[in-house]
Amino acid sequence: MPWTQNLSVGVAMIDDQHKMWFEKAEKLFEAGRNKQSKEYIGEMLAFLDSYTKKHFADEEKYMLSIRYPGYEDQKKAHTAFIGELEKLRNDYNTSGGSLLVILNANQMVIDWLTKHISNMDSKIGQFTRDMR
Repeated sequence: MPWTQNLSVGVAMIDDQHKMWFEKAEKLFEAGRNKQSKEYIGEMLAFLDSYTKKHFADEEKYMLSIRYPGYEDQKKAHTAFIGELEKLRNDYNTSGGSLLVILNANQMVIDWLTKHISNMDSKIGQFTRDMR
């Protein structure tokens, strides 16, 4: 599932990073569907892991800068998702590079992202608009 305008938070930095996240996640899932090499998928998982951590750090820094009241809930959700990604990487590595692990993870990742952006990140954008 690609990023769509209805997922816009209204904060350019956050939206741009979300777009990149969806683009890279889609490439990971395409690689799984196309049975690309174990090494390539491993690289994509590593990239998503590091990019997610960077995005969350940037988003959290932004929330602190605007004194966003939902910061703690966001931080907990981010920490939980990083744990899910680590579990996915471990499952993939433990399985010997099973593409089934990646294909099964597709829905979990997309669901989490769309729900998190729609339910939590959108409130950051609303808070930012209300401050103006």
